[in-house]
Amino acid sequence: MSESATSSANDTREPVIDLSDVRFGYTTTPVVGDISLRIDPGEYVAIVGPNGSGKSTLMKLMLGLLQPDSGTAQLFGEPSHRFDDGERLGYVAQHASASKEMPITVREVVKMGRFPHVGFGRLSSEDWAIVDRALDTVGMSAFADRRVTQLSGGQRQRAFIARALASEANVLVLDEPTVGVDIESVEAFYELLDALNDDGITILIIEHDLGAVTEHAERVVCLNKEVYFDGPTAEFTDSDALAQAFGVTASTVDAGGSQ
Repeated sequence: MSESATSSANDTREPVIDLSDVRFGYTTTPVVGDISLRIDPGEYVAIVGPNGSGKSTLMKLMLGLLQPDSGTAQLFGEPSHRFDDGERLGYVAQHASASKEMPITVREVVKMGRFPHVGFGRLSSEDWAIVDRALDTVGMSAFADRRVTQLSGGQRQRAFIARALASEANVLVLDEPTVGVDIESVEAFYELLDALNDDGITILIIEHDLGAVTEHAERVVCLNKEVYFDGPTAEFTDSDALAQAFGVTASTVDAGGSQ
């Protein structure tokens, strides 16, 4: 992992995400309650928990897609729901890899990453060079002219990550990115995330694959409406937080899908 990530606990820079006593519910019943969480630049953080635990809801609060009922949620020092500096943040939504509704080429998808910089106008030669570098970084240059509908799940995820890289984002947020992706592609996908984190990009991921989390993420947040664990991955694997959050013995746990 990156040196910046390992030193994040002592980082005096502005946090990427800062939640303080956040509570939210779609009805009167809280989905997440009284959560405080800080993510610093360069970290590689995985959020895990059972179905219905509030993982995706928490991510939406972080990104400003939802506003907390109480408490505060900040993104780069601003209230998350007011944050509009889109080029700093790359978001790959849940089930993006399964989407087959975009009859456009991979290069056109990645081109969208430049829109926060240039609007919908003509891209300059420099913009196209950034697009091409993003494609090369994720190993998709050979697929640039292929339609997204013709890609495998893993290839589609790489295309969406390239779009985030083309925006020159310094934070990459992924919600269940390996759903529908074959095992071989999953390992290559995580090797890509490792390399991006080594380059200083902050990674925040919701993941159901606990094996991938414990092998690659540096910090784990274990959630079931409240935080049961927040700390280094090695400490998480030695703790009973997982069993507590899932309400079962750890050997039977499967993190399941998002909510």
